[in-house]
Amino acid sequence: MSDCGCHHEAKNAQERKILMIALALNATMAVVGGIAGWIGQSTGLLADALDMLSDATAYAIGLVAIGRTASFKANAATLSGIALLLLGLGVLFEVGRRVVYGAEPASGWMIGTAAVSLIVNMSVLRMLAPLKSGEVHLRATWIFTRADIVANVGVIVAGMLVFWLRSPISDYVIGTLIGLYVVKEAVSILVEARRARRGGPTPNGSS
Repeated sequence: MSDCGCHHEAKNAQERKILMIALALNATMAVVGGIAGWIGQSTGLLADALDMLSDATAYAIGLVAIGRTASFKANAATLSGIALLLLGLGVLFEVGRRVVYGAEPASGWMIGTAAVSLIVNMSVLRMLAPLKSGEVHLRATWIFTRADIVANVGVIVAGMLVFWLRSPISDYVIGTLIGLYVVKEAVSILVEARRARRGGPTPNGSS
């Protein structure tokens, strides 16, 4: 009996549903985090919000890539990596600007907003778990969310230090660290996408 493609279509539908939920959650938290970061004058929150915005972009690209060719998926992952790289560099620039001109980050905004983001990202990471061993554009979304969780924890710690030390230095530090981490993750996505485009083995052993 010939394969009707029903299993493949069901798999694509499941991936699409997961990515749509992840996209909605990340886009919402990117807006919330951006507003909170602006009001709270926190480079850490702004960096975190930009990171989540890049996630939302990755999920949108992932949705478009479902059911497409391997080449298209590798290109989608490349676009995600480039977007993440640019945002990471933008975060580092913003940290430098605030160091020069000064800022007074509000610890309450930092801790509260980052805690909500952490809960959201942990939920999203659990949803994305089945996709982390999938194709390159899907693995990229899992990497994005993993980076978010690290960033959320960092912002919470920085917020506590801002409160205890009455100094913005920890906010600058976490903003810088998130920026550097984002750049690192972007490079890993670009390397894997390039490997996939050439048909070589990916880190999880697939080709």
